[in-house]
Amino acid sequence: MTSQTLVGEMDTSADEAVVAYHERSKHHFHRYAAALGYMDWATQPDPFRRYAGADLVRLPLPKLGRPLPYWQLYVSASVPPMPLSLASVSLFFRYALSLTAWKKSGDTKWPLRVNPSSGNLHPTEGYALLPEIEQIGATPALYHYAPREHALERRAVLNAARWSELTEYFGEGSFPEGSFLVGLSSVQWREAWKYGERAFRYCQHDVGHALASLRIAAAALGWTLVLQGNISDATLANLLGLDRDEDFAAAEREEADLLAVISPNVAVADITAAPLMKSTPLTAHGSDVLWQGRANTLSPANSVAWPAIDTVTQAIRSCASTPIKEDFAGFPSADALLVTPNSGHIGEAELTAERAIIGRRSAVAMDGTTAISRATFFAMLGRLMPTKENQAMPWDTLSWRSRIHLGLFVHRVDGLVPGIYALIRDPLKVETLKRVMHADFSWQRVPDCPSGLPLYLLRKGDCRTLASTVSCGQNIAADGAFSLAMLADYMDSLATYGASFYRNLFWEAGMIGQVLYLEAEAAGIGATGIGCYFDDPVHTAFGIETREWQSFYHFTVGSPIDDNRLTTLPAYDLEEE
Repeated sequence: MTSQTLVGEMDTSADEAVVAYHERSKHHFHRYAAALGYMDWATQPDPFRRYAGADLVRLPLPKLGRPLPYWQLYVSASVPPMPLSLASVSLFFRYALSLTAWKKSGDTKWPLRVNPSSGNLHPTEGYALLPEIEQIGATPALYHYAPREHALERRAVLNAARWSELTEYFGEGSFPEGSFLVGLSSVQWREAWKYGERAFRYCQHDVGHALASLRIAAAALGWTLVLQGNISDATLANLLGLDRDEDFAAAEREEADLLAVISPNVAVADITAAPLMKSTPLTAHGSDVLWQGRANTLSPANSVAWPAIDTVTQAIRSCASTPIKEDFAGFPSADALLVTPNSGHIGEAELTAERAIIGRRSAVAMDGTTAISRATFFAMLGRLMPTKENQAMPWDTLSWRSRIHLGLFVHRVDGLVPGIYALIRDPLKVETLKRVMHADFSWQRVPDCPSGLPLYLLRKGDCRTLASTVSCGQNIAADGAFSLAMLADYMDSLATYGASFYRNLFWEAGMIGQVLYLEAEAAGIGATGIGCYFDDPVHTAFGIETREWQSFYHFTVGSPIDDNRLTTLPAYDLEEE
């Protein structure tokens, strides 16, 4: 697509490439999407990107024990904004992208992170454009976050004029004090090494999880996040230094994904998506920008090419366009989604935001017996809903109406009959989904659920075998309290917003998953994302025959079974419990 293409002007070739990739990368009962077929351990990618030669700014490890209640994350005005400083930047990245523990089995050790990842491969890299901050830098600069060290690598030093240009570009002349920019990118090879052609999907899931993680971290500090949805990929790659051949050489490249403005919550109304501009706000070749550091090579060899990933990546590289602005007036109010405020209690101890964020884990198995209460189930689903005027965190990050809806397999929820349910996350889509799903679905509103929660019983009955079967035969989809398929309003999204919006659907799905992870922690249970599912059999299960709607992610929630063969070690050597 050219830089002149705007939202609403379809690039037929790009749309066709996206649709072709989505069909090609489906799993079927008779075959899986193309992959290597075995684990080539000799080329396993390094999970940590570093830039040799870049100044390393160590962030002081925040002391654990911050008392902010978990529920307060969702009441944005109740958290006083922290000033931008070394300490607050450190806390932001600790809550957003840091390590949470190390697992060990024999001589093998691997890290876990705040933001989950398919196969724990972590293709997502984080960057920040920060103003002058005492003890971080005497000038504005671009930094790469190094999670193993909990440190910032200074990639580029900017002068005052360059920073002023940036703030004017992204703040439309009003960039509140204490604001900064954060960006995400993907090393696609990390996922392709294991998952082959389906890896592009998993990279975008991970971006969605990380985006929600960034927003939640910002909420914990009294900050807000505004996604800059109209910046072109070329501009973003230039801004983050990802287009600098001299800094990567033989190292695996990163694909620019997104950019957001972080600002004090009191100034949220002052930050909007940046307007169309003809020139990039940061160039890698200006004499006034000092670049430093070279990317490390992640694998000793990378001889397996995946042209299908290259093709879809090229197709979705976005162009600058007008911001998406949609009406959220018809969505329910927050009061109509939650019967009572979520107190965040586990037993007698109040759950803190920190404990939920740092304590999040991906379950590897579930016990097949534990049920959850109906109130807990309703509260979890309520957190997944945008609200009137788009005020609910983290959905205030997204400027588009919900494009992902949930087909739920309910197994063990006290007071609810087992069966197939639906949560329609946009009130305007109820009738549409009734038309495209099985004609014999009952579409009964669930009694006694919050008045604003659009939850429907579609069909009664034990659906454990069905849930497991369509999730690649994985028992974990049947052994929890419930599992779900995330159904995307797929073809209309491409027609409305263009081919580049394909990845936004995965981002929205990943954000749903991240909220469910934390809600599971709040309920004292666990959860995990399921990227392996049989696409078209999922559609058949719900009676979807048209390609207009597609399954984009699966998830399961229940009581986890710990693997006692593994040893858990602290995330950082100096961490204080």
